[in-house]
Amino acid sequence: MQNGNDPDDSAACRDGLRDLEACIPALRRYARLLLKSQQDADDLVHDSLVLALGRLHTLQEESRMRPWLFAIIHNLFVSRMRRRQRQGETVPLELIDEEKMSITAVQEEGLRQRDVLRELEKLPEDQRLVIVLVSVEELSYAEVGQVLGIPIGTVMSRLSRGRERLRQAMNGEERPTLRRVK
Repeated sequence: MQNGNDPDDSAACRDGLRDLEACIPALRRYARLLLKSQQDADDLVHDSLVLALGRLHTLQEESRMRPWLFAIIHNLFVSRMRRRQRQGETVPLELIDEEKMSITAVQEEGLRQRDVLRELEKLPEDQRLVIVLVSVEELSYAEVGQVLGIPIGTVMSRLSRGRERLRQAMNGEERPTLRRVK
């Protein structure tokens, strides 16, 4: 549009501004189509026009002004949508429910699970196996008896003793373990 010290530069500039101004209603319609809010659409048109004015000297053919402006507004819209996706939605603090802002603490549960696993490892193997097969793998007493080759009564006895030892260990009531003689 402008190419130096040409006396016609100011006239060409005025013509370019007139052409740009004539495109504003179409740009507003397009922006409104892209965005739900009239305010957001007006902001997009404004920012697009500021960008276009700063680069008006790069436009080679005046007849290409309208598609050029639409390309600017479209690219600016896409850039904003990508940025918004990366950043997430912005909501004023006073509109946010306090319960939604807070996160339930899970540290204690993780520590408790770690402690249970540590105490489970301390149990005698026969009790540990029965507890895991019944409580974790959800096998019936009869199925556990088949897996381990022991009667159902033994399964129930080991399960009861193992659970009681775990409960005591978790409550800090540990009893000394007796040595088993075979």
